[in-house]
Amino acid sequence: MTDSASPTPAPSSPSLHSSSALHYHLLGIGGIGMSAFARLLRARGHRVSGCDQNPGAQTQGLEAEGIPVAHGHDASHVTRFGPVDVLVASEAVPKTHPELVAARDAGVEIRPRMALMGELLRSGPSVGVIGTHGKTTTTSMIAVALMGAGLDPSAFVGGNVQEFGGGNARFGLGPFVAEVDESDRRFAELGCQTAVFTNAEDDHVGGEQATYWNTVEEQHAAFAQFVAQSERVLYCLEWARPPEPGTKQRPLDELCGGAKETLTYGQHPQADYRAVNLRPDADGTAFTVEYRGEVLGEARVDLPGHHNVLNALAALAVVHLYGGDFGQAAAALARFQGPGRRWQRVGQLAGALLIDDYAHNATKVASAVQAAHQTGRRVRVVFQPHRYLRTKQSWPQLADALMKADEVLLMDIAAASEEPIEGIHARLILDRMMQGGHGGVRYLPEREDIKTYLRQTADANDIIVTMGAGDVYQIAHELAAEAQGNGA
Repeated sequence: MTDSASPTPAPSSPSLHSSSALHYHLLGIGGIGMSAFARLLRARGHRVSGCDQNPGAQTQGLEAEGIPVAHGHDASHVTRFGPVDVLVASEAVPKTHPELVAARDAGVEIRPRMALMGELLRSGPSVGVIGTHGKTTTTSMIAVALMGAGLDPSAFVGGNVQEFGGGNARFGLGPFVAEVDESDRRFAELGCQTAVFTNAEDDHVGGEQATYWNTVEEQHAAFAQFVAQSERVLYCLEWARPPEPGTKQRPLDELCGGAKETLTYGQHPQADYRAVNLRPDADGTAFTVEYRGEVLGEARVDLPGHHNVLNALAALAVVHLYGGDFGQAAAALARFQGPGRRWQRVGQLAGALLIDDYAHNATKVASAVQAAHQTGRRVRVVFQPHRYLRTKQSWPQLADALMKADEVLLMDIAAASEEPIEGIHARLILDRMMQGGHGGVRYLPEREDIKTYLRQTADANDIIVTMGAGDVYQIAHELAAEAQGNGA
């Protein structure tokens, strides 16, 4: 980790709550996390600027909100928008980065991204959502439920939320709710008032990325450290089971052994907060919420899938912990449509539902396929594997997770800046599925071929789900836009 950004020693670190406004300059401000920081800092009265090598929708949105963004990276950016007090960078940014060098030479404090997150979590009542899956949706649901309950939260989310005006951050006077991403190793140094722990597998492990973990054990120890440094943990009891034989995973109850106070949620009879009497339908699931045997009320989540029941249950548990009105929170969740790229209803094609989902590892893919089947339609998946290393580590599990889809169209691997690995290809998934007897899987590497095929074969009884963390979402959006333009 010697090549990553680190704090510049300073006699005293400026506070987010300083009486005088500071100027924060954010490297990579167009990223989903940095753009959320930018919005929160500006809402707290600070001056904010930033730069990004690849300007896009997020930087355009920031500029429209009055936050200046320089394109590319250059030493002059540190002074382009006036003297900078604090430069914020992720730990993956090399120390040789021209703006880091210029900031150090000018005596500007350099603050790692996770140090900024830590200050936000320490600034008052806080909820930090950790885990391998479901963080973005769960964080969004917690914030929306707290909003509905009148608790006026601030929020930091790794996705765009309609209830935030389409943004990824919200400023309020109540608890601060944050998605805490384990892909940044420094998260283990943090803690919060209430840690919500969704699950733990082995994502972001191995490889050359500066923020990746060397082993599953190292990553899970970091989860345990975050929990131990928090005042209490609310964890999903469904993930307290022993791991599959041969894996290196640890159950959540073991990872939460160092917690000061422990609460659980799930369908398990021993969970403190339980979802019972589930009533699934094509659009979502209604259920009853209990707390230690006492009925708190009825709830509904308008997103299919068992995993979304658990996410919503966690949100309602947090509302209960913070004294909010359950009925108002449940009503807000019933209207919640999900953050961007998480079971996003994109449109229709010849009557078929077009859905986009960020699912990119086996557990998420299996959950998305299960959610699609809940609609009662024929499940057609367009899957784009994400990263060569992840595919190398998990292609058999990805293939098995896709087996329950009625049809699967496989794209090439989205590299995400990784170099190809010899022998690692989407056809590994194809071959395993075919060997397993799946008759509806095919390899279609060309985007236009996929769109042409779907235009020709879409049926009103279908649900077409684009899945992956790459640019596969463009297919669903392009097909929906074409259909709308044609009046289809």
